[in-house]
Amino acid sequence: MIRRFGDAPEPGRRYVLRRGVYAVLPLGGDLLLTLQSQPHPDLQLPGGGIDPGESPIAALHREVIEETGWRIADPRRIGAFRRFAYMPEYDLWAEKICLVYLARPVRRLGDPTEPFHRAAIMPAARAARALGNAGDRHFASRFARALRRRHIPEGSPTGRHRDLGPAASPPSVP
Repeated sequence: MIRRFGDAPEPGRRYVLRRGVYAVLPLGGDLLLTLQSQPHPDLQLPGGGIDPGESPIAALHREVIEETGWRIADPRRIGAFRRFAYMPEYDLWAEKICLVYLARPVRRLGDPTEPFHRAAIMPAARAARALGNAGDRHFASRFARALRRRHIPEGSPTGRHRDLGPAASPPSVP
């Protein structure tokens, strides 16, 4: 059984099964994340739905480029979780099966192509507290603990998150 994070399904509510892929993307002691500004500000692990006929790995590469503008290498599955959530962009209630991968960001290609998304780099421990859903926070926390065990310094040079999007101000991050 896949571990559930977040709210239990509401009795009587119909949920559409949505499979997706998400990435923990380390840059030293930081994580490359995505800030989604619409329909409300949300800090997320980059990723999203697997299109019909698409493999999880192909979807992961596509989603990371769309949401961060970065190319990745060496994806390795590190776990999975499920959550029940309303998806306002699709106007549907979903049972989301989230496959989580660890991958290496290797090259920034440009700005994200997904509307209302912006790349950000944040210290892993801070990301583990700030991410918008419990499943993402769980996997970021696991990464932050692994850094501490290896004595890898955490955080960007400023100790704050870095927004890699256009010059417009990013949504606020806790």
